[in-house]
Amino acid sequence: MILTKQYRCVHSSSCQCTKGHLSEDVIFLVFRQLNWNPKLIAALSCVCKWFDDLAKRVLWKEFCKTRAPKMMLDLQSCGSHSVDGNWRALGKLLIYCSGCSGGRLFNSIQIPGHFVYRTRFSRTSGKSFLLPHCRTDVLYVSDPCEHLDQGDDGDVGFFRGVFKSFMVSKVRRMLIDRGAQLHPTAVCPYCKAKMWNMLQANMVPLTASCKLGAYEDSVEYYVCLNGHMLGICTLLPLSDSEEASESE
Repeated sequence: MILTKQYRCVHSSSCQCTKGHLSEDVIFLVFRQLNWNPKLIAALSCVCKWFDDLAKRVLWKEFCKTRAPKMMLDLQSCGSHSVDGNWRALGKLLIYCSGCSGGRLFNSIQIPGHFVYRTRFSRTSGKSFLLPHCRTDVLYVSDPCEHLDQGDDGDVGFFRGVFKSFMVSKVRRMLIDRGAQLHPTAVCPYCKAKMWNMLQANMVPLTASCKLGAYEDSVEYYVCLNGHMLGICTLLPLSDSEEASESE
C-alpha cells in the first residue's frame, strides 16, 4: 500500500524533507509495530526538526510507557502529563549507562558509556539513597551496572535514577537550603541540565553503600536540576557484599 505524505516540514529552511511527511498517526502505528525500538526512534529524530519534535512528544513517551509501565504510571500520578526533563531524556536514562569518560566527574576514571539491554529500577531501593527526613520523596534507582577489573579502581559500578516531582521534593529543598553549588562545567548526560554533587552536600547516607554492595567511602552521586541521578561506587567482592546485605 502506498501511503500519501501529508505534512511539510516548516521548522527549518535547511531541512531536506521538501516533499512532506507522513501523518503522525501513521508514524505512531509503524513504531508501535516496531515495539518502540529506541535505536530507530533516535535515527528518526536525526532526520529533521519535525521528526525530532514528534519523537520527543510521542515516540519516546510510548517507549518509556512500554519499557517501564508501572514506573511511568507512578511518575505521572501527580496529575502531570509530562515528566521533568522531557521523555527523550527519561528514555535514554532507562537504557543507557553514562559511564565516565569526560574527566569532569568521578575523578580520573575513564569508562565509556554504553547501552544496556535491561535494567531494573526500584522505588524501594531509592529509599536507601535518601536521608531519613527525605524518605517521603520518591526516587527510582537502578541496579549497578558492573564494570569489573578496572585496575586500581577495582570493580566499578555505575547506577542511575530519577525523582518523581523533583521540583517540590525535600531533597531539592535541602540542597538549596544548604547552599549546595552546582558543578561548574559538567552537565547531566541525559538532559544537559546542571548537577549537584550529593557527596559534597553531605547527603549520601550509609544505607546507599549497603544497598549497592559497595565500600562505604566509595559511593558518590549527582542529581541534576530535572531530578535525574547518576552515580558511581566501588563494588565489594561478592562474598563481602553478601555479608553486607545480611547485616542490613
